[in-house]
Amino acid sequence: MKELSKQMTQDFGKGFTVANLKNMRQFYLTFPNGYALRSELSWTHYRLLMRVENENAREFYMQEAVKSQWSTRQLERQINSFFYERLLSSKNKEQVEAEIQTLEPAKKPEDVIRDPYGFR
Repeated sequence: MKELSKQMTQDFGKGFTVANLKNMRQFYLTFPNGYALRSELSWTHYRLLMRVENENAREFYMQEAVKSQWSTRQLERQINSFFYERLLSSKNKEQVEAEIQTLEPAKKPEDVIRDPYGFR
């Protein structure tokens, strides 16, 4: 990996550190069907998703992150709090989902653009 990193950096420039090459390899192994990827998710989202071992849980988190427009922090929080597992084990799934929406409401445009600007 070190030699490959050196050669690729020499040939293509920055961005081919050993750690990045390992992430790229893990990405390919985790998501072999490139057509199934979601354009709404960032590389950071995918780096978090790659670490979810259960394929069903990973797919769930991917769908929820898109549907609820989770930031990477929100996604990480849901993964670390075992949201998928809690939802599966709960008898009252609506209550668990409502709890998440209360803690992590979907973003609205007003949340992103806080101060309006007037252009002349």
